[in-house]
Amino acid sequence: MNVAQLVGKTLAQLGVGHCFGVVGSGNFTITNTLMEHGVPFTATRHEGGAATMADAFARTSGQVALVSVHQGCGLTNAATGIGEAAKSRTPMIVLAAEAAPSAVYSNFAMDQDGFAASVYAVSERVHSAQTAVADTIRAYRRAVNDRRTVVLNLPLNVQAQEVPDDVGQSTAKISPALTVRPSRAAFAALAELIQNAQRPVFVAGRGGRGAKSEILELARQAGALVATSAVAKGLFNDDDFNLGISGGFSSPLAAELITGADLIVGFGCALNMWTMRHGQLISANTKVVQIDLEDQALGANRPVDLGVLGDSGECATDVLAEIKRQVPAPREGYRSADVAARIKDAIHWQQVEFEDLGDPQRIDPRTLTKRLDELLPTERIVSVDSGNFMGYPSQFLSVPDEFGFCFTQAFQSIGLGLYTAIGAALAQPQRLPVLGTGDGGFHMAIAELDTAVRLNMPLVCIVYNDAAYGAEVHHFAIDNPEADMSSVQFPDTDFAAIGRGFGADGITVRSVADLDVVSEWLDSNPSRPLVIDAKIASDSGSWWLAEAFKGH
Repeated sequence: MNVAQLVGKTLAQLGVGHCFGVVGSGNFTITNTLMEHGVPFTATRHEGGAATMADAFARTSGQVALVSVHQGCGLTNAATGIGEAAKSRTPMIVLAAEAAPSAVYSNFAMDQDGFAASVYAVSERVHSAQTAVADTIRAYRRAVNDRRTVVLNLPLNVQAQEVPDDVGQSTAKISPALTVRPSRAAFAALAELIQNAQRPVFVAGRGGRGAKSEILELARQAGALVATSAVAKGLFNDDDFNLGISGGFSSPLAAELITGADLIVGFGCALNMWTMRHGQLISANTKVVQIDLEDQALGANRPVDLGVLGDSGECATDVLAEIKRQVPAPREGYRSADVAARIKDAIHWQQVEFEDLGDPQRIDPRTLTKRLDELLPTERIVSVDSGNFMGYPSQFLSVPDEFGFCFTQAFQSIGLGLYTAIGAALAQPQRLPVLGTGDGGFHMAIAELDTAVRLNMPLVCIVYNDAAYGAEVHHFAIDNPEADMSSVQFPDTDFAAIGRGFGADGITVRSVADLDVVSEWLDSNPSRPLVIDAKIASDSGSWWLAEAFKGH
């Protein structure tokens, strides 16, 4: 057994979930070893696709995902996907082959440590046959316990080393991370703020996804409404006082009720410009609390009245006990009968009236998405690319729970949506995968449509096609109406035909009636993607993105 085989075996023993990548000479052995030891592998068409598929898989499965890349150029090809995962604190390991230190003139030689640091990933390395197991476990621990994206460098000369028998027989083990419990002073201070509040709102982010029951129990005791950041959409679906997404995607009623809060508590939530609309959702006299596992996150995006260092679930449990000790009975607070009735009637975007902008050649993106929400099965997993269109699938497509929505937007890169959808679909195979993407992003990623076809994946690709980079067309023109937009506008593309060329099904949609084919496709027990080339009417720039552009 050589080191490459030992590292693959060790990772399999640690329980990694899936590996994605493009195989070359530098990562051939370790990838084959992973497969031999039961780790599924998906061969992608580009390393960038592999990195984001792994990111999405990890987010929606709860398992560590792997990316396998060739030394040098294979790693740089994956840069944007690694950066997205690193900014999102996704537990992911990039298995990066590396030119030997002595190969100073190798075509593949580069500073892989510096590269990892440049995209905020953590760099680790396998140093020798004797340390290979310990090096691999260290990388795994940093991914899981520190919630980091790790680039594990595998020098070619080290990969080829033969492993002594006693080392090769080692069994990989890892102790679980300790839960960080907030201090007594911190949770007592939060309990006091909650008891003094009349209209509290709890907002859970990705760091609060594992504390659903604890946050809801506290909310019901405290009379608090609940909401999420975009990445945690669906978390509180079962609660009658759920406001949905807080921020740019908030429905008018949700925004009104959040603005009316006198206390906002963020559980594992950054409370950034997206989630708080540049602070517009926080009224002048509203108290703000942030709970996070990292001290440096507290108050990083806006001043907070109280920062609590600790796990969201532990914090909610301790605060609940403190409140019950003083006042055992739940109080009404913001959970009044009047608020409940308003939420029931108007909290969802599907309940908000609008003027249809469609014409015989183009369909209003809201009309399109509302109809697809009705047609597609409720057991779905929705992935969203970035761009002017992105609010429509995020706002109008419902999801069954927090594992039904995958939002890779930390780097704000367009073109990640198709990769995201494939990775998420492999993590949740019992659900219909649905992608919302723009024409620009779909063009960037379209090589991976082949991957979805090879996987026999019934992936619904909704392409919001306005033949342009819509965000730039609409929002830069606000300040300069006479600006030349030829650099961001393009001839129309027949994505339905391109989809069929890849072996998928494809339809062109200009009206609601054109969507009838979707029902027929669903009834056919499909085993290949469906590309919906939706020719959408101009919205003159989505209002929520205009809000977001204030941060640029």
